[in-house]
Amino acid sequence: MKKSIFLFGFVLVALAATAAGREGREDRPKGQLTGSFESSSIFYVEDLKSGAIAPEDNFSSNNYLKADYYQGRFSAGIQAEGYMPVLQGYPTELKGVALTNYYMQWTDDSFSITAGTYYEQFGSGLLFRSYEDRTLGMNNALTGARFTYNYKDIVAVKAIWGLPRMGMKFTDTQVRGGDISFSISNLAGWKATSLAIEGSVINRFEAISADLREEGGKPASTGFSGRLNFEHKGFIFRGEYIDAGERHYPNGAYDGVNDPRIDLIKNGNAQLVELGYSGHGLGVNVTARRLEYMDMPIIYRNISTANALNYIPALTAQYSYLLMNLNPYIVQPSTMLGSYSAPGELGGQVDIYYNVARRTALGGKRGMKLGLNYSTYWSLAEDRSAKVDNLLWQSINFTLEKQITRKFKLNFLYSFQEYNDSHGVNNITWKTNVFVADMLYKWTPTLSTRLELQYLLSKDDDKDWMAALAEVNFAPKWSIFVSDMYNHGKTNTHYYNAGVSYTKSRTRIQLGYGRNRAGVVCSGGVCRNIPAYTGANLMITTSF
Repeated sequence: MKKSIFLFGFVLVALAATAAGREGREDRPKGQLTGSFESSSIFYVEDLKSGAIAPEDNFSSNNYLKADYYQGRFSAGIQAEGYMPVLQGYPTELKGVALTNYYMQWTDDSFSITAGTYYEQFGSGLLFRSYEDRTLGMNNALTGARFTYNYKDIVAVKAIWGLPRMGMKFTDTQVRGGDISFSISNLAGWKATSLAIEGSVINRFEAISADLREEGGKPASTGFSGRLNFEHKGFIFRGEYIDAGERHYPNGAYDGVNDPRIDLIKNGNAQLVELGYSGHGLGVNVTARRLEYMDMPIIYRNISTANALNYIPALTAQYSYLLMNLNPYIVQPSTMLGSYSAPGELGGQVDIYYNVARRTALGGKRGMKLGLNYSTYWSLAEDRSAKVDNLLWQSINFTLEKQITRKFKLNFLYSFQEYNDSHGVNNITWKTNVFVADMLYKWTPTLSTRLELQYLLSKDDDKDWMAALAEVNFAPKWSIFVSDMYNHGKTNTHYYNAGVSYTKSRTRIQLGYGRNRAGVVCSGGVCRNIPAYTGANLMITTSF
């Protein structure tokens, strides 16, 4: 089946390329080869203070080599990956060295044909998204065939067929689907207004065992999505409704628990609404979302973080500061822990940004940027309802960005966070208050320093923390940094890091050493657990 899918798409691309290649051969542009290489390696050491345990050979390395060739409307590419072995905390199915991605594509003015490995997304990604995120070790690319067609920017159609990747191989699960977008505004010739109606369908087929069939599982499921997008003079409205089809939760599939309530057949669905305005220095965005049984696995009875056909972002404020990300929100598309179960979550966020004009009483000589964010999420109490049970997450965030002088810039942030460490099993929540001052000073056009000072105040969990980070940048080549997170409220443990990076042309090399706390790392709303580790790390990125 895998060979037939790839061969079908290969033939389509070859026919398109051959037919087009007969015309104007003398005028064809020269081919272009581009590529990139990325490597992340860690040498682990034992650390009794933090509880870090080094692997047997102390060394792990993730490596990615990508090459793409372009000539006119034709393109082709490959990606090879090597895990020798995989870094701790990444999906364990990432092993060895293999050619993981390969594709050919022909793109015309109105259509494109792809054969091999590709990434795709329908709508917001809640129904279907294939993508790569190396931070998470996530790559659920499809191998097969894809066809797109666009008629005068009025009607756009996509059709896909393929096998999703998991780990180093492509699975036997089949994914078939289509997406259509109809632009009413382009048809009517509206200039100031954009209005589009969109829809998607996804069919997933996995040959399942007789045991799963006896429990009520079905090899095929079909999901649908309907969307409405509207924009007019700074105002936006986006709405999406998803019927994700049947979900089978086999007995014993979660945490090895044998509970009759876990052997369930449920229907996944989601609703997403976004309202926004932008203009005159003001930006307001309101998002509400409800999820019910929206975990969409590639393979039944597999708990890998990479076992997903869709993408559910965390609609909360996103920060890169150390203490603000100690306990990030983890989306709960459904929860089954022991004897507790919840269909999903309900919540949303409000984002407000305002650019204070220059030469005003509040903005001063150089103006100022202000931001306010509020988000909250609750576990659903019942199927097919909006009744909520326990608080999962709540946060209030304030940001101020001010260019004090021509050389000195200050960012101030405050975040109140309340989170449920039990993922909704009980109603106990922990609260933190985080303060951050981020200061950048440019001494010369090539020399700058940055200092972060952070403090976390809490009566719960590990209680109070403090953190600091200092950077010295010698543009455009050298950068030196040192940081420390200190939990003085409970464990009296320092989590220190120091490193140096060198950049030349398209190549960047970073070498560092430090102690890292156990926790989770998130990209959007997708997270993976990382164990505590101490050691030296080397990162290399280059492109050509």
